[in-house]
Amino acid sequence: MKKIIGEKPKMGLGLSIALILLSITIAVGGQLLLKVGMNKIGVDPTGLAEIKILFAGVIKSPVVILGLLCYVLSAAIWLVVLSAVDLSFAYPFIGFSYVLVLVLSKFVLKEDVNPIRWIGAAVITAGVILISRS
Repeated sequence: MKKIIGEKPKMGLGLSIALILLSITIAVGGQLLLKVGMNKIGVDPTGLAEIKILFAGVIKSPVVILGLLCYVLSAAIWLVVLSAVDLSFAYPFIGFSYVLVLVLSKFVLKEDVNPIRWIGAAVITAGVILISRS
C-alpha cells in the first residue's frame, strides 16, 4: 500500500492517548531527575564563575544527563503522536504534566504544596478531560 504524502497514519484513539500519556510521563520523570540532579549540584549562578561551575556540574551529573535523555525520548514519542493525531487533540494533554509534577513534588521531593495549587491541578484535570472528549 502506497502512502500519500501528507496523509496521517491511522492510529486508534486508545493507542494515541497511551502514547501521549507515555510521552508526558517520561517528560515529567525527566523533570524530576533534573531537579534532583540540580539539587545535588547546588550552585547558585550569580556570576560567570558560578555559571561555569554549574555547567561543569551539569555535564558531569549522571542524574541530569538521564533527565535530559528522558526529554529526548519523550520528544521522540511525541513526534510519533503528532504524525498521527491532530495537535488540537494532543496538546491539551500536556496539562497533565503540571498535575504530575505537582504530585511528584509533594510526595517524592517533599515540597510544600498549598491548597490553591491542588485546586489548580483539579481545574487543569477537568479542562483536559473536557477538551479530550470534544
